[in-house]
Amino acid sequence: MNVYINAGEEVDLPPVQELTSSQRRVLGVLVEKAFTTPDAYPLTLKSLTTAANQKSNRNPVTNYSEDEMYEVIDELRQLGLAATVNTDGGRAERYRHYMRKRFTFSEPQLAIMTELMLRGRQTLGELRQRASRMVAIESLDALRNELRGLFEQGYMQSTGPIERRGVEVDHALYRDKEQKSLGTTTTSPEPATSPASTPQVVAKANVTPQESTSRLEAEIAKLQTSNQELRDDLENIRNEMQTLDRRFDDLRHDLGG
Repeated sequence: MNVYINAGEEVDLPPVQELTSSQRRVLGVLVEKAFTTPDAYPLTLKSLTTAANQKSNRNPVTNYSEDEMYEVIDELRQLGLAATVNTDGGRAERYRHYMRKRFTFSEPQLAIMTELMLRGRQTLGELRQRASRMVAIESLDALRNELRGLFEQGYMQSTGPIERRGVEVDHALYRDKEQKSLGTTTTSPEPATSPASTPQVVAKANVTPQESTSRLEAEIAKLQTSNQELRDDLENIRNEMQTLDRRFDDLRHDLGG
């Protein structure tokens, strides 16, 4: 794919198939801040480091230094994913992303990938709520439609069919050694037709009380999200029923009833 890096030099770069954890964090921060705080974007090295290490909307929480951030920015520049921008008469360097030059994502897909790079695997309900901070995603069906496009491009993975309640999704930019596969391919998963299509979960031995508590909290969060999805579905049904009632009343009025 042809991209422009810095001073307008056009070069051919291969498609991006994987990124390191630090590259994903920096890239995710740049895109997030471009969406949510455009007045402060592009970012200085200090603001980029602070945003990368912030404790909210990040998993895991990190403690990168400014020197480490500078090295990662240089790596992203070599990949055609970031650039240096000189402002204030050339005295201050700021940094911006080039995601739109390197990928063919829609704006919702860009927000989805950004959220997953910053937090990792999530349920659809969690993902829709969090990604909507950057780009509005009106419904779970709208989210699923965007996810299908990401599956087709090979940038998405899931724990099962995305039509199934409670399924989790994640980006597919992990390096092989990170072993972050969710048990499915990165092609759009079809509804399960047999037990063999269900990812197998292997229990780990010697689970500490802290790990058990964390898992229990995660399960509670998933149940709360599923409950909210059910409430949303019920509300949609009620709205549709009200619309049908109004149409029936209008029709009856037109017929002189």
